[in-house]
Amino acid sequence: MSAPRGPAGSQAPVARALPRGALGLGLRPPHYDAIEQLRPPLGFFEIIAENYLGASPLPRERLRRIAERYPIVAHGVSLNLLGEAPLDRAHLSRLKDLIQELRIPYLTDHLCWTAFEGVTHHDLLPAPYHPELIPYAAGRAFEVQEALGVPFGIENLSSYVAWERDTMPEWEFYRRVVEESGCWCMLDINNVFVSSENHGFDPREYLDGVPWHRVLQVHVAGHQILPSGLRHDTHDRPVSDEVWSLYEEAWRRGGPFPTLLEWDAEIPPLHIALAELDKARQVRSS
Repeated sequence: MSAPRGPAGSQAPVARALPRGALGLGLRPPHYDAIEQLRPPLGFFEIIAENYLGASPLPRERLRRIAERYPIVAHGVSLNLLGEAPLDRAHLSRLKDLIQELRIPYLTDHLCWTAFEGVTHHDLLPAPYHPELIPYAAGRAFEVQEALGVPFGIENLSSYVAWERDTMPEWEFYRRVVEESGCWCMLDINNVFVSSENHGFDPREYLDGVPWHRVLQVHVAGHQILPSGLRHDTHDRPVSDEVWSLYEEAWRRGGPFPTLLEWDAEIPPLHIALAELDKARQVRSS
């Protein structure tokens, strides 16, 4: 990967990449014991970074043992990248400490807002896809990457509402924020599909707009179809056939890239999650 340049023209961190075809799993507590006993042949694990920033030493100690055998990448859920408040420098400092301790090659988080006027609502909400917001989003993403000292991957959302002020498709907004920030893509294939169904666009047109040379990693996950017909990004079941089909298309266009399976609720035994992840290997070779 070549290193993109940020808004100020400075050299951005180069992604100290995992093997480009690596397969990984979201690291979740129900799997800790099985991972340590079985040592499955995985390329990496991804942690939810906020779960390891608290005062209790126990989560970090368990993580250190796993990190002795597997590469660890970090995924965040609370940067509030598109929020109105200044970036939380204390939070960034804690993230940097975690990154340095575990030699984490990059961190990712979402192109969204999660708090307003001091209230955190624990959801990942979209902002209007409007050109005037791009410099703001890109500037804040650049600040995150500069503060952490490692590549920062920006994740696309699954969304359920649209804004009256939207003037451009999501994929154009996403691409321009990534390019103008000098950061990277954390492309969630399930989110592309869920949003395409909810908003009525062609997901392959979204893939047309992805700057593939800046994709750090790809996510796949399961989702629900609600009685209303709305697709809900739940991470509580196997990946749908439609998402695997879109993943296959993404692999043809931009592969190889590291691929991670997220499973965050109704978490099955480790062997079932690993079998689901192995479908990615099967799809690639089909």
